[in-house]
Parts: sequence; structure tokens; C-alpha cells
Amino acid sequence: MSQGLGPDRDPDPGRGRDPDRSRDRGQVTIEFLGMIPTILVTLVVLWQFVLLGYTFTLAGNAADEAVRAATAADPGARDGACRAAGLDKLPGAWEGAATVDCGTGGGFVTADVELRVPVLFPGTVAFPFEVRGHAGAVEEEVGD
Repeated sequence: MSQGLGPDRDPDPGRGRDPDRSRDRGQVTIEFLGMIPTILVTLVVLWQFVLLGYTFTLAGNAADEAVRAATAADPGARDGACRAAGLDKLPGAWEGAATVDCGTGGGFVTADVELRVPVLFPGTVAFPFEVRGHAGAVEEEVGD
């Protein structure tokens, strides 16, 4: 009885196989596990850069909002309107340590906003430096 070769049978089972291949089993898994710390550190650093950029965006926007509110307010209420508008649009994690300084002089209204950059999670620990946003606008005349 002759046995024919079916579609699942290899005529030469040893052909093309490396005898040392069985020693390399699991190598990809080990290499991936070795790379996990590098991957995680890279993701953490990227996330921190995202938070830094977002803080710069928030500081600039808060300063713009503060100046816009100050120019539209009466001169006596200008400082309060400026501070309230500067803090109004900030998320709670950034609002707590934010400082808004408003000034008027020479026909200009200016606002300076300082925000702390959070470490990994907004609302917990912050870096020891601040991000500053500055904006200015021409003082509007109040018509009587």
C-alpha cells in the first residue's frame, strides 16, 4: 500500500527548518517586556508636554478674556471684572493656584495670568515654575 502525499503532508519535514529555532521561542515576548519601561516613560513624557502646552493655552486665553472684560467694564469696576473673567474659564485644577493681575495705564488695559503646570494629573502636585499669559487692549472711552 502506498501512502500518497496529501495537502497537509510535507515531503521533507526537515527542509527549511533551523534546528536552533526551538531555542528562540519566547524571544519576542522577552524583548517586548524589556521595552515596556521605555514605552511607559516615553508616554509619560509626552503626556507631560501635553499638559505644559495646555497650560500655556489656558494662560493666554484667560489673559485675553480678562482684558476683554476689563475694557468693557466701567473704570471703577474694571479690576474686579478683569480678575473674575480671568478665572472664569479656567478648569478647577488650574483655577486654585492661578493669579490674575490687571493694570491700566497710558490708555491701555493689561492682564497677566500665572498658572502652575501640573505633574501628570491636574489638581494634584505642580511643578515649581509658573506659566505666564499676557494680554493688552486699548482702553475704551465711555460716552456720556
